[in-house]
Amino acid sequence: MSFRSVIQEVRSEIGAISRRSVCSRPHRPGRVRRVAAMEPDEAMRRSCWTQLPPELLREVLVRVEESEGWWPHRRDVVACAGVCRSWREIVKEIVRTPEASGKLTFPISLKQPGPRDAPLKCFIMRNRSTQTYYLYIGLTFALTDDGKFLLAARKCRRATCTEYLISFDMNDMSKGSDTYIGKLRSNFLGTKFTVYDAHPPYTGNVVSKSHSACVIDSNQNQVCPRVPAGNYPVSHISYELNVLGSRGPRRMHCVMDSIPVSAIEQGGTAPTQTEFPLSNHESLISVPFFKSKPARMNSSTAPLPTQNGSKLVLKNKSPRWHEHLQCWCLNFHGRVTVASVKNFQLVASDESGPTNQENDDVILQFGKIGKDLFTMDYRYPISAFQAFAICLSSFDTKIACE
Repeated sequence: MSFRSVIQEVRSEIGAISRRSVCSRPHRPGRVRRVAAMEPDEAMRRSCWTQLPPELLREVLVRVEESEGWWPHRRDVVACAGVCRSWREIVKEIVRTPEASGKLTFPISLKQPGPRDAPLKCFIMRNRSTQTYYLYIGLTFALTDDGKFLLAARKCRRATCTEYLISFDMNDMSKGSDTYIGKLRSNFLGTKFTVYDAHPPYTGNVVSKSHSACVIDSNQNQVCPRVPAGNYPVSHISYELNVLGSRGPRRMHCVMDSIPVSAIEQGGTAPTQTEFPLSNHESLISVPFFKSKPARMNSSTAPLPTQNGSKLVLKNKSPRWHEHLQCWCLNFHGRVTVASVKNFQLVASDESGPTNQENDDVILQFGKIGKDLFTMDYRYPISAFQAFAICLSSFDTKIACE
């Protein structure tokens, strides 16, 4: 029996217990028969699958987590977390962050720093007619495949700026949506951008009560956090003005407000968000993966952890001029196939040093491989959400830079 069949059997058994619990008293003529169904929690408690010894259950779930290393098979790990509370708590302990495992499992993984050893290879698809952008993680080593959907963004033009609203849902990207997680906002010229996170990108600050929940979409097997949106600036992006009209490469400068410069040093760590602010689940279908006390950070008074220290600064890696091709070139290691002004590589910049030198390790790489298809490879210490927002800034028209 496959593991997927086991999961289906667990859900079927819970449903059968709930149906058998319906009151079966004889129906008397002239009287309305009242039927009361068992609560979902009670049905879960009576299931034999929830009564497994913790040691055996942990051993089973550890083997499942280790064997399902990549999507789409990794959905079995997500299914385990949705069986019941005991299974969910063990899965939470087993599943490691992308920094340590190099895997994206739950939605919270998109807000956590990427892996240290090798970048996660993703790609962005652009829909010109609807002004929407979709982020996928590749399922193979090929430049293009079906991919696993991660994030979506929609471009909104304002009188004085442009906004990109980012969401977990590819169909609903409105700011009032339960799946809204942040935005990118530009200035009028399109030369400066601010990335806002809808949730606190760190922990340890004062919290205030709020109502939120985490819902599993039964059709798409996605987890959607329901949290009141806030505005937490996590990074600032600027493009150097090009007053002389030179057709050289763009010059980017990214200040990561939520990441200290010590994160890239030996033994350094980047702030890691461990869970979304959640509340109790509302129904059997709405089972929270990361349950916690109903709480939310105070966005107006909570200081960023880097305010007392230096912030991580990223800048585009300097390209070299190719005499034969007569163009600026960067080594994208086969991940970029089309020349474009949008292509870039970001590295850490040591602005405190006397030579203002740049690090050789590429933290974010973005490049064109088709008319509306782009690759996005990111790694520690930035998250998929931050990388996606930075790449979105490259799509916006820059009046004073080109």
